[in-house]
Amino acid sequence: GTLLNVSVSDHDRSDSLLLSWDEPEGGAKGYFLALAPLGSGMLLQNGSAGPNTTSFWFHGLTPGTRYEIEVTATLACMDTASQTITAQTSPSPVLNLTLSSSSSSSLRAAWAHGHGQRDGYSLALWHSHSQSLVRNVSLLPSTSTFLFEGLQAGSEYALKVSTLAGPRQASTSTHQWTAPSIPTQLKLSPGSSTSLVASWAGAAGAAWLHLELHNLLTQKVSMSLSARRGLSSYTFQHLHPGTHYCLGLSATAGPYTALGPNATAWTYPLSPDNVTLSSAEEQNSLEARWSVPGGHRDFYLVTLQEGQDSAPTRNISVGGDNDHVTFHGLSPGQQYSVQVVAVAGPYRASAQSSAAWTEPRAPSAVSLSSQGSPHSLLASWEEASGEGYLLVLSLAEHPVKNSSLPRGVTSFTYEGLHPGTLYTFEVSTVAGPYTSSPQCISNWTYPLSPEQLTLSNGGHSTSLQASWRAASSGSTGYTGTLWETKSQEQVRNVTVGSDWTNVTLENLVPGRQYTLEMAAVAGPYRSPVRSATDWTYPLAPSGVTLTNTRRPMGLSAFWDKAAGDVDQFHLQLYSKSHTAQRNTSVGPNTHNFTFLGLSPGTQYFLKVTVLAGPYRSSSHFATEWTYPLSLANVSVQPGREPQELHVSWVESGGGRDHLVQLSVAESLSIIRNVSVPRGVTQLDLQGLVPGSRYRVEIISQAGPHRISSQTAIGYTVPLPPRSLSASPVSTALALAVHWEAAPGHRDGYLLSVLQEGSSARPRNLEAGKDSTNVTVAQLEAGTCYLVRIWAVAGPYRSLPENITGCTVPAAPTNLSLTNPGSSSELYTSWNKPPGRRDYYHVTLYSLSTQSRTQVQTLSPDALNTTWTQLEAGSKFAVQVTAVKGSLEASSINVTQWTYPLAPVNLTLSSPSGSALVVTWAVLGRGAEGFVVDAHDTASGTPVGHTLLGGHARSHILRSLSPGTRYSVAVRATAGPFHASTPNLTHCTRECDALLA
Repeated sequence: GTLLNVSVSDHDRSDSLLLSWDEPEGGAKGYFLALAPLGSGMLLQNGSAGPNTTSFWFHGLTPGTRYEIEVTATLACMDTASQTITAQTSPSPVLNLTLSSSSSSSLRAAWAHGHGQRDGYSLALWHSHSQSLVRNVSLLPSTSTFLFEGLQAGSEYALKVSTLAGPRQASTSTHQWTAPSIPTQLKLSPGSSTSLVASWAGAAGAAWLHLELHNLLTQKVSMSLSARRGLSSYTFQHLHPGTHYCLGLSATAGPYTALGPNATAWTYPLSPDNVTLSSAEEQNSLEARWSVPGGHRDFYLVTLQEGQDSAPTRNISVGGDNDHVTFHGLSPGQQYSVQVVAVAGPYRASAQSSAAWTEPRAPSAVSLSSQGSPHSLLASWEEASGEGYLLVLSLAEHPVKNSSLPRGVTSFTYEGLHPGTLYTFEVSTVAGPYTSSPQCISNWTYPLSPEQLTLSNGGHSTSLQASWRAASSGSTGYTGTLWETKSQEQVRNVTVGSDWTNVTLENLVPGRQYTLEMAAVAGPYRSPVRSATDWTYPLAPSGVTLTNTRRPMGLSAFWDKAAGDVDQFHLQLYSKSHTAQRNTSVGPNTHNFTFLGLSPGTQYFLKVTVLAGPYRSSSHFATEWTYPLSLANVSVQPGREPQELHVSWVESGGGRDHLVQLSVAESLSIIRNVSVPRGVTQLDLQGLVPGSRYRVEIISQAGPHRISSQTAIGYTVPLPPRSLSASPVSTALALAVHWEAAPGHRDGYLLSVLQEGSSARPRNLEAGKDSTNVTVAQLEAGTCYLVRIWAVAGPYRSLPENITGCTVPAAPTNLSLTNPGSSSELYTSWNKPPGRRDYYHVTLYSLSTQSRTQVQTLSPDALNTTWTQLEAGSKFAVQVTAVKGSLEASSINVTQWTYPLAPVNLTLSSPSGSALVVTWAVLGRGAEGFVVDAHDTASGTPVGHTLLGGHARSHILRSLSPGTRYSVAVRATAGPFHASTPNLTHCTRECDALLA
């Protein structure tokens, strides 16, 4: 029971274990220690320790091995206390640990196993710069290599390999670099004439970058540079302008170096200074000069540019040390400039000179034209090379206007000049400081046209007078031509002096349009033509007439054409009875016209007017009447009473009065003439015979003309029939309809039969005019119908007479009365008969007793019913009656019995050896009869089967054997049904002698 609290430690020694324990209470005489490999059962080492000792070392053990250790304490009185524990020695670290770079993104670790045993290895890889854990891997104890992939190129990593044995471990560390990655996309571009900018990508895979810039012109190193990881660009300063350089790049990481790509570039060259362009000694030549700038260049490109838009015309390349060039054979009067470009590799630096000119030439093809204008002259010339033009306009050798125009302008218009005047024009070319000799030309301005030219007839049919206002200076006279405007034929020419302002033109055609064209003349030019137009006055038409064409709404006009021309004829037709008038125009070759669509029966007046231009001449008036129209839409309708007709019509206009004629349609004899004034459109005719056919004709009159309307036929409304009745036909599904004829006439009768509650269309029947009855067949049984009757005359009906009649309902069929096995219930059912009914009347009669008859009233859709609380063993009869209003139809009678009740209180007694007395009682009314059955109990042989009446309550079985046991049962019967008592046994008496 004593605890030693043994503990173990190794104090970082892989081949030893130190045991410690607590001294037990009362002390110990000594300790014995035994060590064996765990699970082997074989003692490996043992040892002992004296009293007061609490620790012990085991040496020479195998690293990383599990051991089982037992500590036994010797106590007083030969007692012992033991405790066994397990312990494991620390493992040995790995040997010869290496870490090598197999690529820029991987490191391979390798080692040799240490002495002893182990559970496995734990590998931890750290990024040295960021001190972050990159990988943590557990491996089997037999593993001696591992490849780390996906690492950062050109980076230093630290690896710790731990040997694991239980909870103990031994670690070894090393470090190494991954190979650097080569930077890509190296670019070298000029930043200025003395700097280059280097840039690259992918530099994160190198710890250091080494840059070396070479001057390719001198083949010397101009600059070198080392930069830490992360730098992606650098600018080289203080270089030579226009010089070609080459940049080399390499990457290093730890012991590794990777050579990168090369890139070449030029610095920008310097532009030349003091570029000038000036005239050379030779004509049409220019010399370009400049100052040579510092630095280097491959050559100069000298471009001669022409005009203000500096379009290149010539290119010359000269050496990089030249400072001038001369251009020969240039265009006269042209502006030039020069651009000098220093070229170094793909780069250029340019300088521009100011403009210089060659001497110009005078313009060619100079002209001066008036273009029909009295106050302006248009000067034009062909383009000449130069900066612009100098223009001078002179009148009688005295300058009037000086002008300067830019290059590109080849015409100029002088405004505000005098009409009909001779002017001189001079033009010279200007180019920079130079002016060419002038070109001269002369021309006249146009004269002015005559003003306010008019042409009028003054009311004359054969002459026209022209007038105008004299033109201003420059006019020497007037010339004119008279034309027929329409045909464009020339009539005559007119020439007059400058002091004339009017002229009269005689012997012209009446109503014709003329045009006069006039112009002023000055020198070789005529002014623009002025024109005026007018008509001679037309002559009025003659022989105007207006006749009726016998068309109801048409009048024809006729007239004769007078001498001369006519543009058109204007016809004006009007009536004093209408405010609106008809105006129409027809061509000059038309001599008649028909007006249609006039108001009928109306007097019209006509005036014909000749039109020639704006002038007109009218004839005298002609007059005529239109025929009246027959009245339209004559309608004959029944009046408010059967003895009346209402006549109406629509007036079409015109006419003075109307005559309404009424005749009986069949005889055509006129029985009434009624005159009504114009404006009345309806008439009521009274005192006529109801239901009769009449003919109406209306005659209209206007002036000397009469016309009849179309004949209209109408009917008076007939009187309705009287004493209408509708009664069912006894056995047929029909109704007999009767009525009496009313006074007057009719064409016949119309009957409508509509089933009650139905949305179907009613059934229609017709009857002759002399009929007083009709039978409506093929109706539905037990259904009420609304019968309506009208007297019909033509399209009209009388007021209806209505009556409702019902057909006899159909009797139920297949009636049955069944017993469901009950002594107090019966079930009645039947088939639904066709047609309708209001309800069923079901009657149950008791045939066995004089008890009261039972009656049930059921809905028209019922098909069965159950009778309850009936007398047992009784016979009943049932009848079902369909009822519609006061009409009935009954089924046949059907009978049935209720089950009887079994007899009760059955008793047997034997008054003698050969007889048994059977007695019983009944419940309720009893039964129709009883049956007594007896059997020999021993043999089962029947000995009695007796039928008794319903009043029997006892029976004596005779001729039996003495001393024999018999089984007796009594059955109550009712029709086909019966109910029996249980069997009761009894013995007959022994032989009477024996009994005695």
